[in-house]
Amino acid sequence: MAEAHRARAERHTHPARSRRDRGQPHPIADFLFEYYPFSFASLEKWHPGIGVALEWKDARPSPDFERWYSLEDGKLEVNPARISDKKMLRFGYIAELLEATRGRAPNFACHGLHEWAMVYQGKELRHEKTLKLRLPQAAIDALVETRAICCSHHDAFRFFAAEARPMNHLQPTLETRVLLEQPGCLHANMDLYKWAAKSMPWTGSDLLLDCFELAIELRDLDMRASPYDLTPWLREPVRIETSEGRRVYENEQRRLAAIAQPLRERLIDVLRRITPLASPASAEVSRKMTDLPVAAG
Repeated sequence: MAEAHRARAERHTHPARSRRDRGQPHPIADFLFEYYPFSFASLEKWHPGIGVALEWKDARPSPDFERWYSLEDGKLEVNPARISDKKMLRFGYIAELLEATRGRAPNFACHGLHEWAMVYQGKELRHEKTLKLRLPQAAIDALVETRAICCSHHDAFRFFAAEARPMNHLQPTLETRVLLEQPGCLHANMDLYKWAAKSMPWTGSDLLLDCFELAIELRDLDMRASPYDLTPWLREPVRIETSEGRRVYENEQRRLAAIAQPLRERLIDVLRRITPLASPASAEVSRKMTDLPVAAG
């Protein structure tokens, strides 16, 4: 199982290592290694996850296994008792966020406008070293100014151009994340990889890699629907500036959200085995937020 997992992971890590060594970053495939602070090795290393015991005949497990695992009667398995109080609070918050996201109605009308809002007025282009815009700046600005923007994801919204922020129907913050994230959002579904990685080794490597591979598909759609030109990378644009392009985007968004749903459920199940109740810290955050208006989207 460990060998099969490594082979599957290396289909992603080997090309990324090679590109890094050549200094040729890929705007889609390398994003997950650059934006999320998890190493190639962490994706390649296999862990069975909580609830699975390994028959163990060796004298001692590796130092990494010794840190999180317990060996008893020839069985090696992850031991939640070794989780620090600080990490337990974090796991409680992640579980609460995922449950809140699961329970909210999905929004499939955003059409990926967050990437357009990030380059509004052209003062800062996040990917200017690797990508060119496929439309004139005036056309990009006109779309941002005439389409409804309803980004609900804090980490996407914080990269908006300052002039585009007031145009967003929501004003998501880190504090309101539990109240606003919704299961149709590309970035919320991409973050399943982040939450799975932060919950290792209890998550288990199968779920981690499932979330990673979904995140690659999400990132692909995210960039194809952006105002950047990805034809040098053999990616055809999803032209959300047209009604047909918005229809294509929404269909793909729905398909990927359907894949994300069972992954979110699996991750919640893992976290609730460790933290049956929401952590006091995250519960307090939610209590303070109840006085804020909750907007759809």
